[in-house]
Amino acid sequence: MSHYKTVAELGAMLRSGETTPTRLAREALERLDSVGRELNAVVTLTEERAMREAEQAERELREGIDRGPLHGIPYGAKDLLAAVGYPTSWGAAPYKDQIFDYDATVIRKLREAGAVLVAKLAMIELAGGAGYEQPNATFTGPTGVPWNREAWSGGSSSGSGAAVAAGCVPFAIGSETAGSIHSPANNCGLTGLRPTYGRVSRHGAMALSWTMDKLGPMARTAHDCGLVLDAIAGPDPADPSTLPQHYRYPSEAVPAPPYRFGVVESELENAQPEVVENFRQSVEALREFGSVETVELPDYPYTEATSVIIRAEMASAFEELIRGGKVRELTAPEDRINPYSALAIPAVDYLRAMRLRAKMCRDWDALLSRYDALLTPTMPNVAPPIDVHFASFDSSRRRRTFGSAVNLTGVPGIAVMNGFGERGLPTSLCITGRTGSENTLIAIANAYQSVTDWHTLTPDI
Repeated sequence: MSHYKTVAELGAMLRSGETTPTRLAREALERLDSVGRELNAVVTLTEERAMREAEQAERELREGIDRGPLHGIPYGAKDLLAAVGYPTSWGAAPYKDQIFDYDATVIRKLREAGAVLVAKLAMIELAGGAGYEQPNATFTGPTGVPWNREAWSGGSSSGSGAAVAAGCVPFAIGSETAGSIHSPANNCGLTGLRPTYGRVSRHGAMALSWTMDKLGPMARTAHDCGLVLDAIAGPDPADPSTLPQHYRYPSEAVPAPPYRFGVVESELENAQPEVVENFRQSVEALREFGSVETVELPDYPYTEATSVIIRAEMASAFEELIRGGKVRELTAPEDRINPYSALAIPAVDYLRAMRLRAKMCRDWDALLSRYDALLTPTMPNVAPPIDVHFASFDSSRRRRTFGSAVNLTGVPGIAVMNGFGERGLPTSLCITGRTGSENTLIAIANAYQSVTDWHTLTPDI
């Protein structure tokens, strides 16, 4: 069985004749339909499209046409990405039947790379923009963690994280506005890459906060994330926010060790003991590849600015839903109410936050220019129980200055599993760098995964 093989391993199997694209697609569809649905990770199986794309990939590989490392590889997409002919629900009951007549740019690029779309995966309704306060905030129900089904897989890319961790697909596409790739990567024990803002086109993706939304890959290894990013990144006329520079992985411009690491000690405050201990061990492992020193972050109200910007932009994006009253069809009780207050945010508050954000970006770039990467825990805690209000789990652990800061400033980061904590759940190391430094971060994560084996462990599911 190939459930827990990496993208690179499956690619080798395809080219050696050990397996075929159609066999991989059928295995993925079967596992999604059983394990994936048991975890509430699946919204829609794209079976007809999957088999059509798999059969095409099989013919092409047999004829010597090779589109690259993703050719014939099955994957899942967070259900905020349009896929022609299939529902794109945005995780929300009011939109569960909406269908677009085009593919999102990311879906199109993956098709052109030969990848095979097998499922639209579960997510928190409206990508969490309505201010959900507990895991049951989607019409498909809360998504479980494959390591412990009584724990929540994280938001808002819940299904993407669980599906990869459970071996349903070797990679999935998630989105992040304020932690939605790194949260499920932490909770599910995956590698999750948040690219630089503008690196990946968002055309065809639900807009929550158009100045903060980012799309990126979730996979078993950093190398796999690099392979996927290579396929989906790049400028797109349909999305004016995309960067003009083309991206390639690997790049000869990536610096070799020794690296310069900065440790953000303030992010260890309020973290669970196992999270702190596993982080310390990760830092020691990385000393083999460079120098380490403690750093302090520029002092700004990151959390407050993030809240104002996301809520104001969400209210604009979903004004019709809110004013028309269909917001009351959302699943989480708080999501039916919170958006109304967002409509009342003063324009001066939004503009003040945006002006302050420009200063944050300058100061963060100055800080990051001194290091190849900053090191922090990805989250200060393991996955919370699937059936409790976040405040009951420990609200202090959810107020993360670093997570707000990196999303406000649009810098890239990669999360990698680095151990286990409470209730047998994964913990994670976050590696963050300067704008445009994805290849450096992937190289560092590859180095870490070369001297540890956490990424090779799989849940018994």
